[in-house]
Amino acid sequence: MTPTMDLLRDVLAKVLDLLENEGPFRYRLIGTAAGLLRGVPLVPGDVDLLVTERSHVDTFARALASHRCLTPPTWMESAGQYYAAFDVDGVEVEASTVEWPSDSPYLETIGSGPWTHFSEIAVGNERVPVVAIELRLATELRRGRNDRADVIVRWMRDHGCDLHLLNSAMDAQGIDTDRRHAVTAAIVG
Repeated sequence: MTPTMDLLRDVLAKVLDLLENEGPFRYRLIGTAAGLLRGVPLVPGDVDLLVTERSHVDTFARALASHRCLTPPTWMESAGQYYAAFDVDGVEVEASTVEWPSDSPYLETIGSGPWTHFSEIAVGNERVPVVAIELRLATELRRGRNDRADVIVRWMRDHGCDLHLLNSAMDAQGIDTDRRHAVTAAIVG
C-alpha cells in the first residue's frame, strides 16, 4: 500500500507508541517517507527508520512483534546493514543500521549526516526527527532518480532550502558540476 500523508502519520504514531514501551530507540526518518512528512509530494513505498545500533533494530522488532514480520532482524553483509521490516496497517515499516564508514557529515544515511542535519516534525504526541531534505535530494540525484529529484527541486523552489547544505551534500555524493549548477538554478530561479 502506498502511504498517504494521513496514513503515514497514523502508522508512525502507532509505531512510535509501540517503541516507547521497549526502551531506547535513537532513529531518523529517512527516504521518501521523510520527504512526504515534510510536505514534499513524493510517493513513498515504505517507511524507513535509520538507527544507530543493531540493538535498536532488535528493539524495533520486539515492539512490532504483533504485526506481520516481513524480514526478521538480519545482517545483510552486501548492504552493510542490520535490517528488519514489518507490515503495519498495510505499510512496510523498516529499521536498519547503515554500517559503512564515512567522514562526510553530508550523506543521508551514512556517517554523521543524518544525526547532524535533521529537523523534528510533530506526529501525534511525538516529534519525529526527519533527515534534511537537502541530503535526500543528493541521494536521489546520485541514484539517477530524476522523477523524484525533480519533485524535490520544485518543492525547494517553492519552500526554500539550505543551499550550502545542498551543495555540500551534492559534493559528498559526487554529483557532477553541470548537474549541480542545473539543480541550483532550478531552485533559485
